Amino acid sequence: MEVLPLAFNGQFHLHFYPTLGRLLRKTQPDIVHIDEEPYNLATFHANRLARHLGAKTIWFSWQNLLRSYPLPFAWMERYNLKNIDYAIVGSHTAAKIWHDKGYAGQLAVIPQFGVDPKLFTPPAQPRTTGPVHIAYVGRLVPEKGVDLLLRALADLPGAWDLTIQGSGPEAENLQTLTKTLGLHAHVKFRNQILSTEMPKFYQDMDILVLPSRARPNWTEQFGRVLVEAMACGVTVIGSETGEIPHVISDAGLTFPEDNVDAIHTILKRLIENPTLRAELSTRGRNRVLDHFTQHQIAQETVRIYRKLQRT
Repeated sequence: MEVLPLAFNGQFHLHFYPTLGRLLRKTQPDIVHIDEEPYNLATFHANRLARHLGAKTIWFSWQNLLRSYPLPFAWMERYNLKNIDYAIVGSHTAAKIWHDKGYAGQLAVIPQFGVDPKLFTPPAQPRTTGPVHIAYVGRLVPEKGVDLLLRALADLPGAWDLTIQGSGPEAENLQTLTKTLGLHAHVKFRNQILSTEMPKFYQDMDILVLPSRARPNWTEQFGRVLVEAMACGVTVIGSETGEIPHVISDAGLTFPEDNVDAIHTILKRLIENPTLRAELSTRGRNRVLDHFTQHQIAQETVRIYRKLQRT
Protein backbone atom coordinates (compact mmCIF):
# COMPACT_ATOMS: atom_id res chain seq x y z
CA MET A 1 0.00 0.00 0.00
CA GLU A 2 1.24 3.43 -0.97
CA VAL A 3 -0.23 6.50 0.76
CA LEU A 4 0.00 9.48 -1.57
CA PRO A 5 -0.41 13.19 -0.81
CA LEU A 6 -3.86 14.50 -1.69
CA ALA A 7 -4.56 17.84 -3.34
CA PHE A 8 -7.83 19.64 -2.44
CA ASN A 9 -8.61 17.24 0.38
CA GLY A 10 -12.33 17.29 1.18
CA GLN A 11 -13.33 18.50 -2.29
CA PHE A 12 -15.27 15.56 -3.72
CA HIS A 13 -15.15 16.67 -7.36
CA LEU A 14 -11.77 18.43 -7.38
CA HIS A 15 -9.38 16.31 -5.31
CA PHE A 16 -6.56 14.39 -7.02
CA TYR A 17 -3.16 12.79 -6.29
CA PRO A 18 -0.36 14.98 -7.68
CA THR A 19 2.38 12.32 -7.33
CA LEU A 20 0.35 9.50 -8.89
CA GLY A 21 2.11 9.83 -12.24
CA ARG A 22 5.48 9.24 -10.57
CA LEU A 23 4.15 6.10 -8.85
CA LEU A 24 2.65 4.72 -12.08
CA ARG A 25 5.89 5.27 -14.00
CA LYS A 26 7.75 3.45 -11.24
CA THR A 27 5.41 0.44 -10.98
CA GLN A 28 4.33 0.15 -14.65
CA PRO A 29 0.97 -1.50 -13.81
CA ASP A 30 -1.00 -3.61 -16.25
CA ILE A 31 -4.35 -2.49 -14.79
CA VAL A 32 -5.32 0.64 -12.87
CA HIS A 33 -8.55 0.33 -10.90
CA ILE A 34 -9.84 3.84 -10.12
CA ASP A 35 -12.32 3.71 -7.28
CA GLU A 36 -13.86 7.09 -8.09
CA GLU A 37 -16.87 8.45 -9.97
CA PRO A 38 -16.27 9.16 -13.68
CA TYR A 39 -17.14 12.86 -13.37
CA ASN A 40 -14.38 13.53 -10.78
CA LEU A 41 -11.01 15.13 -11.46
CA ALA A 42 -9.29 12.27 -9.61
CA THR A 43 -10.72 9.78 -12.12
CA PHE A 44 -9.84 11.90 -15.16
CA HIS A 45 -6.32 12.52 -13.89
CA ALA A 46 -5.62 8.87 -13.05
CA ASN A 47 -7.22 7.60 -16.25
CA ARG A 48 -5.15 9.91 -18.48
CA LEU A 49 -1.91 9.01 -16.70
CA ALA A 50 -2.57 5.26 -16.77
CA ARG A 51 -3.64 5.13 -20.42
CA HIS A 52 -0.62 7.21 -21.45
CA LEU A 53 1.53 4.39 -19.99
CA GLY A 54 -0.47 1.70 -21.80
CA ALA A 55 -2.30 0.34 -18.74
CA LYS A 56 -5.88 -0.94 -18.89
CA THR A 57 -8.23 1.14 -16.74
CA ILE A 58 -11.41 0.64 -14.72
CA TRP A 59 -13.56 3.15 -12.89
CA PHE A 60 -16.24 2.50 -10.27
CA SER A 61 -19.56 4.31 -9.74
CA TRP A 62 -22.44 4.33 -7.28
CA GLN A 63 -24.22 7.18 -9.13
CA ASN A 64 -27.87 6.14 -9.56
CA LEU A 65 -29.45 9.50 -10.40
CA LEU A 66 -29.38 11.05 -13.86
CA ARG A 67 -27.45 14.27 -13.32
CA SER A 68 -25.77 16.80 -15.58
CA TYR A 69 -22.58 18.53 -14.52
CA PRO A 70 -21.14 21.93 -15.49
CA LEU A 71 -17.87 22.35 -17.31
CA PRO A 72 -15.18 21.15 -16.88
CA PHE A 73 -16.73 18.14 -15.11
CA ALA A 74 -18.93 17.34 -18.11
CA TRP A 75 -15.80 17.16 -20.29
CA MET A 76 -14.05 14.88 -17.81
CA GLU A 77 -17.10 12.64 -17.60
CA ARG A 78 -17.31 12.42 -21.40
CA TYR A 79 -13.63 11.48 -21.63
CA ASN A 80 -13.98 8.80 -18.96
CA LEU A 81 -17.06 7.31 -20.61
CA LYS A 82 -15.24 6.93 -23.91
CA ASN A 83 -11.76 6.03 -22.68
CA ILE A 84 -12.05 3.13 -20.29
CA ASP A 85 -11.62 -0.63 -20.63
CA TYR A 86 -14.21 -1.66 -18.03
CA ALA A 87 -16.77 -0.01 -15.78
CA ILE A 88 -17.85 -1.44 -12.43
CA VAL A 89 -21.02 -0.11 -10.81
CA GLY A 90 -22.49 -0.82 -7.43
CA SER A 91 -26.06 -1.37 -8.56
CA HIS A 92 -28.38 -2.17 -11.45
CA THR A 93 -29.83 1.34 -11.16
CA ALA A 94 -26.33 2.82 -11.58
CA ALA A 95 -25.78 0.63 -14.66
CA LYS A 96 -28.93 2.09 -16.23
CA ILE A 97 -27.77 5.64 -15.53
CA TRP A 98 -24.44 5.18 -17.30
CA HIS A 99 -26.02 3.39 -20.25
CA ASP A 100 -28.51 6.28 -20.52
CA LYS A 101 -25.54 8.68 -20.49
CA GLY A 102 -24.03 6.89 -23.46
CA TYR A 103 -21.57 4.43 -21.98
CA ALA A 104 -21.36 1.48 -24.38
CA GLY A 105 -18.37 -0.44 -23.07
CA GLN A 106 -17.95 -3.45 -20.83
CA LEU A 107 -19.73 -3.17 -17.48
CA ALA A 108 -20.28 -5.31 -14.41
CA VAL A 109 -22.55 -4.84 -11.39
CA ILE A 110 -20.48 -5.57 -8.27
CA PRO A 111 -21.82 -3.82 -5.16
CA GLN A 112 -18.54 -3.87 -3.17
CA PHE A 113 -20.63 -4.33 -0.02
CA GLY A 114 -19.82 -7.84 1.09
CA VAL A 115 -20.49 -9.52 4.42
CA ASP A 116 -18.56 -12.17 6.28
CA PRO A 117 -21.05 -15.07 6.50
CA LYS A 118 -19.19 -16.52 9.47
CA LEU A 119 -19.89 -13.37 11.49
CA PHE A 120 -23.28 -12.57 10.01
CA THR A 121 -24.93 -15.94 10.49
CA PRO A 122 -28.30 -17.21 11.75
CA PRO A 123 -28.60 -17.88 15.48
CA ALA A 124 -27.77 -21.37 16.71
CA GLN A 125 -31.32 -21.68 18.07
CA PRO A 126 -33.99 -19.80 16.07
CA ARG A 127 -36.48 -17.71 18.02
CA THR A 128 -39.69 -19.71 18.50
CA THR A 129 -41.53 -17.86 21.28
CA GLY A 130 -42.59 -14.35 22.08
CA PRO A 131 -43.88 -11.54 19.86
CA VAL A 132 -42.62 -11.30 16.28
CA HIS A 133 -39.68 -8.91 16.42
CA ILE A 134 -39.77 -6.30 13.63
CA ALA A 135 -36.88 -3.87 13.17
CA TYR A 136 -35.68 -0.88 11.20
CA VAL A 137 -31.94 -0.09 11.11
CA GLY A 138 -30.57 3.12 9.64
CA ARG A 139 -30.61 6.90 9.66
CA LEU A 140 -33.68 8.67 11.00
CA VAL A 141 -34.30 11.02 8.08
CA PRO A 142 -37.46 11.59 5.99
CA GLU A 143 -36.21 9.71 2.91
CA LYS A 144 -35.84 6.49 4.89
CA GLY A 145 -39.62 6.33 5.36
CA VAL A 146 -39.71 5.24 9.01
CA ASP A 147 -42.94 7.23 9.44
CA LEU A 148 -44.55 4.95 6.84
CA LEU A 149 -43.58 1.90 8.86
CA LEU A 150 -45.07 3.37 12.04
CA ARG A 151 -48.34 4.23 10.28
CA ALA A 152 -48.47 0.70 8.82
CA LEU A 153 -48.28 -0.75 12.33
CA ALA A 154 -51.47 0.97 13.47
CA ASP A 155 -54.14 -1.69 14.14
CA LEU A 156 -51.73 -4.46 13.07
CA PRO A 157 -53.08 -7.69 14.59
CA GLY A 158 -51.04 -10.36 16.33
CA ALA A 159 -48.23 -10.28 18.84
CA TRP A 160 -45.35 -8.10 17.65
CA ASP A 161 -42.90 -5.42 18.71
CA LEU A 162 -40.70 -2.98 16.78
CA THR A 163 -37.15 -1.77 17.39
CA ILE A 164 -36.03 1.38 15.58
CA GLN A 165 -32.26 1.52 15.72
CA GLY A 166 -30.49 4.62 14.54
CA SER A 167 -30.21 8.36 14.99
CA GLY A 168 -30.94 11.47 13.00
CA PRO A 169 -32.96 14.69 12.80
CA GLU A 170 -36.30 12.87 12.56
CA ALA A 171 -35.91 11.04 15.88
CA GLU A 172 -38.11 13.42 17.90
CA ASN A 173 -40.84 13.55 15.23
CA LEU A 174 -40.90 9.76 15.00
CA GLN A 175 -41.18 9.39 18.76
CA THR A 176 -44.08 11.87 18.75
CA LEU A 177 -45.78 9.96 15.93
CA THR A 178 -45.37 6.72 17.88
CA LYS A 179 -47.26 8.21 20.82
CA THR A 180 -49.91 9.77 18.57
CA LEU A 181 -50.61 6.38 16.97
CA GLY A 182 -50.77 4.69 20.37
CA LEU A 183 -47.83 2.43 19.59
CA HIS A 184 -45.50 3.40 22.43
CA ALA A 185 -46.05 0.08 24.24
CA HIS A 186 -44.84 -1.86 21.19
CA VAL A 187 -42.05 0.39 19.82
CA LYS A 188 -38.55 0.85 21.23
CA PHE A 189 -36.06 3.42 19.97
CA ARG A 190 -32.42 2.42 20.25
CA ASN A 191 -29.32 4.46 19.43
CA GLN A 192 -26.83 3.25 16.86
CA ILE A 193 -24.58 0.47 18.15
CA LEU A 194 -21.09 -0.68 17.22
CA SER A 195 -20.74 -2.61 13.97
CA THR A 196 -19.30 -5.54 15.93
CA GLU A 197 -22.58 -5.79 17.84
CA MET A 198 -24.76 -5.89 14.74
CA PRO A 199 -24.72 -9.68 14.10
CA LYS A 200 -26.17 -10.33 17.57
CA PHE A 201 -28.80 -7.64 17.00
CA TYR A 202 -29.90 -9.21 13.70
CA GLN A 203 -30.02 -12.67 15.25
CA ASP A 204 -32.65 -11.45 17.70
CA MET A 205 -35.08 -10.18 15.04
CA ASP A 206 -37.61 -11.84 12.75
CA ILE A 207 -38.38 -9.16 10.14
CA LEU A 208 -36.35 -6.21 8.85
CA VAL A 209 -38.20 -3.40 7.05
CA LEU A 210 -36.52 -0.85 4.76
CA PRO A 211 -39.31 1.54 3.67
CA SER A 212 -37.17 4.11 1.80
CA ARG A 213 -38.72 6.71 -0.48
CA ALA A 214 -36.96 8.47 -3.36
CA ARG A 215 -36.17 12.17 -3.35
CA PRO A 216 -35.04 14.38 -6.28
CA ASN A 217 -31.46 14.30 -4.96
CA TRP A 218 -31.41 10.78 -3.46
CA THR A 219 -32.58 7.23 -3.92
CA GLU A 220 -31.45 4.08 -2.15
CA GLN A 221 -28.09 3.04 -3.62
CA PHE A 222 -27.96 -0.40 -2.08
CA GLY A 223 -29.26 -1.02 1.43
CA ARG A 224 -26.41 -2.76 3.26
CA VAL A 225 -28.69 -3.65 6.18
CA LEU A 226 -30.65 -5.92 3.83
CA VAL A 227 -27.72 -8.24 3.09
CA GLU A 228 -26.53 -8.19 6.69
CA ALA A 229 -29.99 -9.18 7.89
CA MET A 230 -30.47 -11.83 5.20
CA ALA A 231 -27.11 -13.35 6.11
CA CYS A 232 -28.43 -13.73 9.66
CA GLY A 233 -31.60 -15.46 8.49
CA VAL A 234 -33.91 -12.46 8.93
CA THR A 235 -36.93 -12.08 6.66
CA VAL A 236 -36.56 -8.78 4.79
CA ILE A 237 -39.13 -6.51 3.17
CA GLY A 238 -38.48 -3.23 1.39
CA SER A 239 -39.92 -0.57 -0.87
CA GLU A 240 -39.61 -0.76 -4.64
CA THR A 241 -37.18 2.17 -4.59
CA GLY A 242 -33.67 2.44 -5.99
CA GLU A 243 -31.68 -0.76 -5.66
CA ILE A 244 -33.82 -2.35 -2.93
CA PRO A 245 -35.85 -4.71 -5.17
CA HIS A 246 -32.67 -5.84 -6.96
CA VAL A 247 -30.97 -6.66 -3.68
CA ILE A 248 -33.98 -8.53 -2.29
CA SER A 249 -35.04 -10.24 -5.54
CA ASP A 250 -37.15 -13.30 -4.63
CA ALA A 251 -35.55 -13.67 -1.19
CA GLY A 252 -38.01 -11.30 0.49
CA LEU A 253 -41.07 -9.18 -0.21
CA THR A 254 -41.38 -5.68 -1.67
CA PHE A 255 -44.08 -3.04 -1.68
CA PRO A 256 -44.79 0.11 -3.73
CA GLU A 257 -43.05 3.23 -2.48
CA ASP A 258 -45.01 5.32 0.05
CA ASN A 259 -47.74 2.67 0.31
CA VAL A 260 -48.71 2.28 3.98
CA ASP A 261 -51.50 -0.20 3.25
CA ALA A 262 -49.12 -2.50 1.36
CA ILE A 263 -46.63 -2.50 4.24
CA HIS A 264 -49.47 -3.30 6.67
CA THR A 265 -50.71 -6.18 4.50
CA ILE A 266 -47.25 -7.73 4.12
CA LEU A 267 -46.49 -7.49 7.84
CA LYS A 268 -49.86 -9.04 8.71
CA ARG A 269 -49.17 -11.89 6.30
CA LEU A 270 -45.71 -12.55 7.73
CA ILE A 271 -46.85 -12.40 11.35
CA GLU A 272 -49.61 -14.90 10.64
CA ASN A 273 -47.42 -17.21 8.55
CA PRO A 274 -44.24 -18.41 10.32
CA THR A 275 -43.75 -20.99 7.56
CA LEU A 276 -43.41 -18.21 4.98
CA ARG A 277 -40.97 -16.38 7.26
CA ALA A 278 -38.86 -19.53 7.54
CA GLU A 279 -38.87 -20.03 3.76
CA LEU A 280 -37.80 -16.43 3.10
CA SER A 281 -35.18 -16.71 5.83
CA THR A 282 -33.56 -19.62 3.99
CA ARG A 283 -33.82 -17.89 0.62
CA GLY A 284 -32.23 -14.74 2.02
CA ARG A 285 -29.26 -16.56 3.51
CA ASN A 286 -28.69 -18.46 0.27
CA ARG A 287 -28.90 -15.27 -1.80
CA VAL A 288 -26.20 -13.66 0.30
CA LEU A 289 -23.96 -16.71 -0.01
CA ASP A 290 -24.41 -16.66 -3.80
CA HIS A 291 -23.96 -12.93 -4.40
CA PHE A 292 -23.03 -10.74 -1.45
CA THR A 293 -20.17 -12.24 0.52
CA GLN A 294 -16.75 -10.59 0.56
CA HIS A 295 -15.40 -13.70 -1.18
CA GLN A 296 -17.95 -13.50 -4.00
CA ILE A 297 -17.30 -9.79 -4.58
CA ALA A 298 -13.53 -10.32 -4.62
CA GLN A 299 -13.89 -13.23 -7.06
CA GLU A 300 -16.04 -11.15 -9.43
CA THR A 301 -13.52 -8.32 -9.37
CA VAL A 302 -10.58 -10.65 -10.02
CA ARG A 303 -12.52 -12.17 -12.92
CA ILE A 304 -12.57 -8.74 -14.57
CA TYR A 305 -8.83 -8.25 -13.97
CA ARG A 306 -8.09 -11.61 -15.63
CA LYS A 307 -10.37 -10.81 -18.54
CA LEU A 308 -8.51 -7.56 -19.14
CA GLN A 309 -5.15 -9.35 -18.98
CA ARG A 310 -6.24 -11.62 -21.82
CA THR A 311 -7.29 -8.77 -24.11
